[in-house]
Amino acid sequence: MIISETDLILNPDGSVYHLNLLPAEIAETIITVGDPDRVAEVSKHFDRIEVKKQKREFITHTGYVGSKRISVISTGIGTDNIDIVFNELDALVNVNIETRTEKDHKTSLEIIRIGTSGSLQSHIAIDSLLFSSFGIGFDTLMNFYEFENSNNELMILDALKEQLPAFNPYVFAADSSLKKKLAFDMLEGMTVTCSGFYGPQGRSVRVKNQHPNFIHQLKNFNYNGFLITNLEMETAGILGMAHVLGHKACSINAILASRLEQKFSTNPNAIIEKAIKLVLERLQTSN
Repeated sequence: MIISETDLILNPDGSVYHLNLLPAEIAETIITVGDPDRVAEVSKHFDRIEVKKQKREFITHTGYVGSKRISVISTGIGTDNIDIVFNELDALVNVNIETRTEKDHKTSLEIIRIGTSGSLQSHIAIDSLLFSSFGIGFDTLMNFYEFENSNNELMILDALKEQLPAFNPYVFAADSSLKKKLAFDMLEGMTVTCSGFYGPQGRSVRVKNQHPNFIHQLKNFNYNGFLITNLEMETAGILGMAHVLGHKACSINAILASRLEQKFSTNPNAIIEKAIKLVLERLQTSN
């Protein structure tokens, strides 16, 4: 089946529309960051850089750490951008761009989010690193895709519907091989992904929030001892899109804030830098 010009839009040079990338310009191991400025904070640790591309908020650097080829891509904020990034990355490796047909042999990318997050539990300290074992989406992205959940995901979803009946979330697990490779000694938990930063994350500046107890509802959720540990804006979409497209994905969170104590890190750049260096070191040694 030929993929139409409106389903997969290409630039005149054959690059994918938003990322402005050609197939040869990405590695099979990809780090995603939300902030475009953070791309250079990752690639400054590369031994050499082959590719630098930018279009809108999407910046890509591809290069090497030792013999390990890695791309780092900025997604911008939110799961709407995750939808763009994941579909276009998948097209670069699993679609023949010239014939607009799906390849017989599929490539499974490794995709690691390094992002920032706020803690919902007292034992998750500011300036710590947390691996998202599960992503819980309170946005609508995965409502537009067909998928099947695992039994564990379905049981968590049932508990969410029982304990937070006002919402309609989705649930996806992180890739276990990436956890073993990158996060074997990290705190882990369940991460909520919200569709916005203010109201959807329980904040209220001038307008009254319709769900004033949202943060405490998340904090008090319990499924057989599994707690919701933190919240942010991309993780569940990353895990969900990786699942439907056949890629491996995980999310590593630098905890910058405690939503319960209403405190913020005094040196956020230090914990973000620690996360970047740790991930790059472990990717290189696992090559």
